[in-house]
Amino acid sequence: MADSSILTLGTARSLLVDSSVCDSRIAETTKDHVFLGMGCDDEDMLPKVETRVVLVGDAGRNGALVKALQDINTPCIITDNVQEFGDGENTEFETVFVLTNFDSPDYNYLYKRDNRIIGPPVVLHCAAKEEPLQFSCRPLYSTTMLNLSLCFTGFRDKDEMKNLVNLVHHMGGTIRKDFSTKVTHLIAYATHGEKYRLAVCMGTPILTPAWIHKAWERRDDVSFHAGEEEFRTEYKVPPFQDCILSFLGFSDEEKANMEERTLKHGGKYLEVGDERCTHMVVEENSVKELPFLPAKKLFAVKQEWFWGSIQMDARAGESMYLYEKNDSPAMKKAVSLLSLTTPNSNRKRRRLRDTLAQLTKETEISPFPPPRKRPSAEHNLSMASLLDISNTPDTCKALAESSKPSKSSTPVLSKQSARWQVSKELYQTESNYVDILSTILQLFKLPLEKEGQVGGPILAQEEMKTIFGCIPDIHEVHTRIKTDLEELLTDWSEDKSVGNVILKYSKELVKAYPPFVNFFEMSKDTIVRCEKQKPRFHAFLKINQSKPECGRQTLVELLIRPVQRLPSVALLLNDIKKHTSDDNPDKITLEKAIESLKEVMTHINEDKRKTEGQKQIFDVVYEVDGCPANLLSSHRSLVHRVETIALGDQPCDRGENVTLFLFNDCLEIARKRHKVINTFKSPLGQTRPPPPLKHITLMPLSQIRRVLDLQDTEECVNAFALVVRPPTEQENLLFSFQLTGEETVKSSWLRTLCRHVANTICKADAEDLIQCTDPDSLQVSTKDMDSTLSKASRAIKKTSKKVTRAFSFTKTPKRVIQRAFMANGTPDEKSQRLSCENHNCSSATLAAHHSPSMVNLSSMFERKYHTFSRSSTHLF
Repeated sequence: MADSSILTLGTARSLLVDSSVCDSRIAETTKDHVFLGMGCDDEDMLPKVETRVVLVGDAGRNGALVKALQDINTPCIITDNVQEFGDGENTEFETVFVLTNFDSPDYNYLYKRDNRIIGPPVVLHCAAKEEPLQFSCRPLYSTTMLNLSLCFTGFRDKDEMKNLVNLVHHMGGTIRKDFSTKVTHLIAYATHGEKYRLAVCMGTPILTPAWIHKAWERRDDVSFHAGEEEFRTEYKVPPFQDCILSFLGFSDEEKANMEERTLKHGGKYLEVGDERCTHMVVEENSVKELPFLPAKKLFAVKQEWFWGSIQMDARAGESMYLYEKNDSPAMKKAVSLLSLTTPNSNRKRRRLRDTLAQLTKETEISPFPPPRKRPSAEHNLSMASLLDISNTPDTCKALAESSKPSKSSTPVLSKQSARWQVSKELYQTESNYVDILSTILQLFKLPLEKEGQVGGPILAQEEMKTIFGCIPDIHEVHTRIKTDLEELLTDWSEDKSVGNVILKYSKELVKAYPPFVNFFEMSKDTIVRCEKQKPRFHAFLKINQSKPECGRQTLVELLIRPVQRLPSVALLLNDIKKHTSDDNPDKITLEKAIESLKEVMTHINEDKRKTEGQKQIFDVVYEVDGCPANLLSSHRSLVHRVETIALGDQPCDRGENVTLFLFNDCLEIARKRHKVINTFKSPLGQTRPPPPLKHITLMPLSQIRRVLDLQDTEECVNAFALVVRPPTEQENLLFSFQLTGEETVKSSWLRTLCRHVANTICKADAEDLIQCTDPDSLQVSTKDMDSTLSKASRAIKKTSKKVTRAFSFTKTPKRVIQRAFMANGTPDEKSQRLSCENHNCSSATLAAHHSPSMVNLSSMFERKYHTFSRSSTHLF
């Protein structure tokens, strides 16, 4: 008894090490808190000693205290002079003194003589529970910290430490020197050190010394306990305590948000480069290299460390989040490949083809080889080549020799059918979509549902159900669709049914999608509300948003994918149907599959449609001559419009003024019309000005394999390029443009384009689609685009094309001419011409036949094909 008392009083008797060791020993060998009434076995071993309670001073004048002792059948003595009971040893009685003030001369007098001292709250506590008085080897004022075991870290002031230890003991708590599983709370003055890290890993509450002082102030409240979560939450050690942060690479809005949260969580912030900073938080996706070499005391960490600390409500270890310069060997190889140039034009074209293949290599995710044709079809000469007048005996012989396979040559892939290409695209987008659904489940849903989270559950179960809804069901059905598509493409043939794959799961799609789509707005609102009200959830989202799997997209942006997926599938099925022959049974099956998807899409809330977006699409249709009617769609919206100049031969001539209309799933490319004299009149007689633009192509965004950000050089300024692969082409095409509008920022435009390309192909990371490239490697230049000589050259080229069209019979529609011959010829002539048509006769061959119908061709063309009326009149 004397040894344990020495630990809590006096400078020489209050060392933390001694008290901790003693507490650990007592906890392992005896009970810190037992009752004065012992068990039967103990009574046989120890002599019976009667307990008497002495109420000292104010305690004796407390009527509630006297009544409480009577309730537990404990006799008491009231006195104002402790000396008459506190001197010497008394073997007949075990005397317990009750004091209201543990900082009085009476307390010091009794404590020095190793007397038992308790406070009034202990008596009231035992009376309320109808228990005998608790036994403690130390003075015990209250049970405020009963059953709590504390450990300290980061303290340097021994006097402050001694005072805190005494208060914990007076409230019934224990102290341990080493941190272990028996420690219930860590009292910390700093957010580093081994004990702090262990407490974070084990989920032990980390509190400030103010928690102990505040609990001591409420020591007389018998119903209060310091371990209550609502009380202790106010005194948690903030994660950024003693941290001074700076932020590098963030936008002004994001930086302001992070600075505000730094202050909220106990830290301070300064500008980058200040010597007082302890941490520099780096946006690793935008910062390629640090502006200076960090000092030893400065931690350069990724933003995940910042948000992870807020999520855990504790400072995360820096070693796992240190910023490292991102040098990709694959990117270095690609850059070195792009830097190669050769003087020979043929080698340049070959090098350009190889470069485009290298640029799109990373985006080609299909594991399927193209379907092969029969060897005879690969190596035999075509009938059209034999009928060509340019094929002389020498050229035919050379062509036949060149068609033989060479031992040293690389095997050439057979031509892929458009139906197979679009089917492969359906599989690729389905695979990407399943990956995104897996990301939602693995990165967001499962961690939020995990039990034993540090700091407790982040979200309630009701909120989890509202946010994620039927995502697991949608993921399951699309995983099976992906598997079936993979099996179909692995053993591909043209008679394979793609429509059956969708029809097979139509019932599951109808069951899974409507509940999620109809309640998507509620899901989005729940995310926004929880993010504002719960800092840990906000930090959780920020951590995952910075991960590569998310492609820097928010949870709301990922969850909108199921809303967009079914319309995309329907478009791809329509495209497959276009490339499916009428005699293929899959054509009818595809129509049924499309109808089944429409059945699901009818559940989408029509109120979500944006009328303004639809109006913009109508404006585009009126502005572009020849714009396809299928551009009008309820799910489509105009995203951006940019003015450019074509720099290559595709999709139009170099120097043409081209307007790009970016929609959420396609890109409309239109050029500026040449001078038009006449105007169009509506049936009501109102004159409408002619459309200023001419349609070139409406390209699905899924055909864009890579977006190239062309570096600014002396010969190339403000330019970019698209690597495109239409399903009907066997090689990549390069569309290069120069931005002309000053209001369009190239970097912003390219990011917007890539984001919607990624959304269309269901790919999470849009940044992978952009690559910075040297324009010389792609033979792209903006030099002399505005010079007089260049403009004159383009005008001459346009005039030459017009003249060629005017005097070229081959530009006349071939089928129209053939029908004219068939309608006006004799039966023998018809059979002869039919034979010629079956052998792919050229227009020149047809022109050699004399027929009376030729004199009427001009009027017929003028009546049905006004575009060719001028040229046909001159021909005849």
